[in-house]
Amino acid sequence: MRRGAAVAALLCLGAACLLGRGFDPRAWLLPPRGRLLSAAELARYRGAADEPGLYLAVLGLVFDVERGRKHYGPGGTYSGLAGRDATRAFATGDFTQAGLVDDVSALSPGEMLAIQSWLSFYRHSYHPVGKLVGRFYDENGAPTEALRQAEAAIEEALKLKAESEQRKQQFPPCNSEWSSAKGSRFWCSKQSGGVNRDWAGVPRKLYRPGSRESHCVCVRTTGPPWGQPGSSEHSDRGDLDNPHLEEYDGCHPLAQQCALTV
Repeated sequence: MRRGAAVAALLCLGAACLLGRGFDPRAWLLPPRGRLLSAAELARYRGAADEPGLYLAVLGLVFDVERGRKHYGPGGTYSGLAGRDATRAFATGDFTQAGLVDDVSALSPGEMLAIQSWLSFYRHSYHPVGKLVGRFYDENGAPTEALRQAEAAIEEALKLKAESEQRKQQFPPCNSEWSSAKGSRFWCSKQSGGVNRDWAGVPRKLYRPGSRESHCVCVRTTGPPWGQPGSSEHSDRGDLDNPHLEEYDGCHPLAQQCALTV
């Protein structure tokens, strides 16, 4: 379990770094080239001395990872990925035989994004040699319904990520702290939530539609509402009137800091 968790952390860290280096998040959509391989043929490419090479597959696309032998070859950290399509493991970090599979159904949007970012990495860093006939490509190399569903899930995950980033820009998370002696304190600054901006804002509870759970965000108090930069018909209250916001009891509506004692 510990080894699987460590590998999962490495996979997630690698994916985050790749996105930070300017990788095209939709590079996985580029049409692959090369030959068609069966699962039995691919299994011959695990990097052993008597085998023809070192391959792995992600979403049915096969890559030559020979120059990453120290990672993917026998005894390497990712050796379980070699000679097969173990797409699911890139998202879950489960390197048991049950986890080294190509079934990506029921994965979360975040897990699908991890798969997408790793596929972008392999397309950028390793030579593609073909397609694996099976779950994602048929015997003619045409995409299957399973691949179309996976691509749709990735596109939806990318959309959700973009929406989340937009919400974070509109409502950056508050700074917060809690102690048993003093209770909770929330406050806003021009860098709170990791979002650099030219306004600090005031703390508010933000509720998601249909949910009773909330989290603290910083809200602009001046200018037009978010998404209406050219509007001349507004009350110069920023996003204070957003229907999904609620004030903290006992705090001044325009205070940048709010303390809730126990």
